[in-house]
Amino acid sequence: MKYRAEIDGLRALAVIPVILFHAGFELFSGGFVGVDIFFVISGYLITTILIEDIEKNRFSLVNFYERRARRILPALFFVMFICIPFAWMWLSPIQMKDFSQSLVAVSFFASNILFWRESGYFNAAAEEKPLLHTWSLAVEEQYYIFFPIFLFFSWRFGKNKVFWMIVIFSAISLALSEWGWRNKATANFYLAPTRAWEMLAGSIAAFIIQKRGVKSNNLLALLGLTAILFSIFFYDEKTPFPSVYALVPVTGVVLLVLFAGRATFAARLLSTKGVVGIGLISYSAYLWHQPLFAFAKIRSLGDPSLALMSLLIVASMALAWLSWKFIENPFRRSSHIYNSRSSIFILSVLGILVFSSTGIIGHETNGYAAQRYSTQQLMYFDTGKPSPLRSKCHFSQEIESLARTECQYFGEEPAEIAVLGNSHATELAYGLAKVLEKNKSSILHYTMSGCRHNFKVLGEKSTVCQRWHDIVIKKLTSNSSIKTVILSYRNESYLQEQKYRNSLIEISDDLISAGKKVVLVLQAPLPGAHIEKYLSYNLQTLPSTIRGISIENWNHTYRAANSLIEEISNDVIVVDPADYFCESNECLVVKDGKALYFDDDHMSVNGAKIIAKGLVEILKIE
Repeated sequence: MKYRAEIDGLRALAVIPVILFHAGFELFSGGFVGVDIFFVISGYLITTILIEDIEKNRFSLVNFYERRARRILPALFFVMFICIPFAWMWLSPIQMKDFSQSLVAVSFFASNILFWRESGYFNAAAEEKPLLHTWSLAVEEQYYIFFPIFLFFSWRFGKNKVFWMIVIFSAISLALSEWGWRNKATANFYLAPTRAWEMLAGSIAAFIIQKRGVKSNNLLALLGLTAILFSIFFYDEKTPFPSVYALVPVTGVVLLVLFAGRATFAARLLSTKGVVGIGLISYSAYLWHQPLFAFAKIRSLGDPSLALMSLLIVASMALAWLSWKFIENPFRRSSHIYNSRSSIFILSVLGILVFSSTGIIGHETNGYAAQRYSTQQLMYFDTGKPSPLRSKCHFSQEIESLARTECQYFGEEPAEIAVLGNSHATELAYGLAKVLEKNKSSILHYTMSGCRHNFKVLGEKSTVCQRWHDIVIKKLTSNSSIKTVILSYRNESYLQEQKYRNSLIEISDDLISAGKKVVLVLQAPLPGAHIEKYLSYNLQTLPSTIRGISIENWNHTYRAANSLIEEISNDVIVVDPADYFCESNECLVVKDGKALYFDDDHMSVNGAKIIAKGLVEILKIE
């Protein structure tokens, strides 16, 4: 395959925005599309190589996988190896257990599946996963496993038919991603079926170029470059992705691949020495940046400064050059001790076994907890726990949740109390149930992850969240056994919008009209950092009290609650967790030796029990 310098320039255009986005530079709000650029490039290059091999009767799956192993594994394994000692020193038991799981998943190119099951890409917890970025490598590897086999066996039908098969598969994958972001957003982001069309777009470009070559068209090439830049600077975390929105950067890359001949301005720009140089080390740069950023965030109580993140960008580029020169290149050139295929496969299998074994042991030992911490320190960590029934009783914002049955806690008699909200009501429901367990009282639990109180909000009728609210409100208003409904949401941001305040008012009014007593538990003060950071920083002294943010800061952050309290019915009982968690002008994150949170925003069971006991007193439950 003929070398095209502008393709390395495209790699630079992919990796720089990704790194700047992860570093927190708001200007690059859509920098995550760099991954999509990589996908298209991979599809184009791999398909070009495979077509040439098939047409020249030299196609070999073994040769193909050897080249992929040489290209991907050495640098990847080196970065994983370097991460382990820092993870050992700095990660809490839960974080180390998660990291151990990622070692296994990365080893078998399934990290996209693991991170899909664990969390969303844009939340704070995800940012502190050193190997989060390997999800895209997993997607590519899954593509590399199946696409060559498909291409080889379908070639007998003729090149033209294979091309149209790829076009059809690409359209199906795009349609699936359009459906996915509405119904299974996290799976849509991470999994290969909804990403495949981006790589197949590159494959389509490869077929076209195989037929008619690369054309020089300044207008179309510049249009492609503009499309990519537009998505980098104007997309943000709220942009559904992947979806038809991804057509903008994907089409941009395809236009550059097809029409950025050497004579075009876009090709000359992308082929400049500095840009090509960054493109050459882009793979290593991508590998290094996330661990550096993640460990910096783990070691900082607040968000690391942009100055620090800028230094880490420089460090990631320096490390990228070193690993490109001394690890990537020697393996890719098949020289010295790496010249035999058997040695590459043996080293690959050895690496997979070592990292997966390390990960399995880490998982089984709860993050090597006993090897790294004392019994007292582990007990300290254990005070910050979520509900043990969270996975069973808390619903994800997916269409299947609409048919699920709510949890009833502990009592056998019909429940008289229900708790309704998003994920921030989960521990409250469980904590209240535990407090009332001795009374044999039952609690009904209705919570949905990331769900805004958007009941009756115009324009959101089709969302899973509003459909779920409709179902739950109907159940509660028609259930004569339910006497009290407790509402609790995380809402410091969207509560500033009148339509969401109105929604909460509508919910409470409908419940009151149905004869229910309504209690609104406001959002608990945000800790300001993940609870495990506070605990880790205080492991030597194990203090019974640890302070977080000031009451003044929290009142400013949650100022929209004042408007809600003024507007909501006087019949609603309003309970403010700040009254229980804050003292001496500061809000606590650890009280009486127990963590009040289990992450950077959700109350722990211990914290929820404090609020639950207050509710029992207010409601005069005996």
